[in-house]
Amino acid sequence: MTDQKAVNGDVTDQKAVDGDVTAQKVVEGDVAGQQAVEFDAFERAGWRGRSEAYGRGVAQITGQIVGPLLDAAQVGAGIRVLDIGCGPGGVSAAALARGAVVTAADAEPEMVAATARRLPGIWVEHAILPVLPFEDGEFDTAVGNLVINHVGDPPAAVREIRRVVRTGGRVALSCWFYPAMRATVVFDEAVALVGLPRPADVPQTAPFQVYAQPEPFAELLASAGLTQVRVELLEWRHRVDPDAWWTAILTGTARTAAVIARQNPATIERVKEAYHEILIPYLTGDGHADLPAAALIASGTA
Repeated sequence: MTDQKAVNGDVTDQKAVDGDVTAQKVVEGDVAGQQAVEFDAFERAGWRGRSEAYGRGVAQITGQIVGPLLDAAQVGAGIRVLDIGCGPGGVSAAALARGAVVTAADAEPEMVAATARRLPGIWVEHAILPVLPFEDGEFDTAVGNLVINHVGDPPAAVREIRRVVRTGGRVALSCWFYPAMRATVVFDEAVALVGLPRPADVPQTAPFQVYAQPEPFAELLASAGLTQVRVELLEWRHRVDPDAWWTAILTGTARTAAVIARQNPATIERVKEAYHEILIPYLTGDGHADLPAAALIASGTA
């Protein structure tokens, strides 16, 4: 897996196996470790085949975080940047526009290929946290836009990210901030309103969720050895066509899509009706919905 590379759209020597989480060892009786492995395996399977849908829909809201994330990481001309969890390449493209020297990485091979096609010439790796195929201190800064909430072992992931950044370099990571993040919560509320049980194989929550508040997020970075840690709150409104947003979430996410899209057509329609009911307070005169969105950006010095 560490020698899998994609340059100019060519993805070669793919060695990722479904559910294989490299270098994650689970000691017998280690419940947390087993849950981490199971969560990572679900994420790998859940994101397969969703890169194009993600780029068309969900990337429109995650893209609002990119500029402030790069600011927090002090990304500018000549800076060697690692974009972790690059997705279809939005952060990498913005960093390139600032004159940075960009390397990208993602756990999903389709995202690797998408970024390589979008940004010919940059180096793109297939890599699954908490293992990165880079040397100690190889980068001036590392950024991860909404990636830390998709890993089974957040502390190990942040330590690994810290490892590949030079002393004095920067690390910046983002996550959604609940309950202010209404744009996605409305789907969970629709599921609850219908009383839809969560499938047994779908994680109840992400392991990162216990860190998704300012103080715990800051402590997560500090415990990995980062200093001068600060957490910034971003708030904005996500304007969407309700039907288009419904499609975007059901086709371009992993956990939410697994809960809803697996149901029979009648049940899916009930959830959709509940979703539209919940959106009523956010509707505008032209039929769009103006949904509150919020994210945290935690950054620190290596």
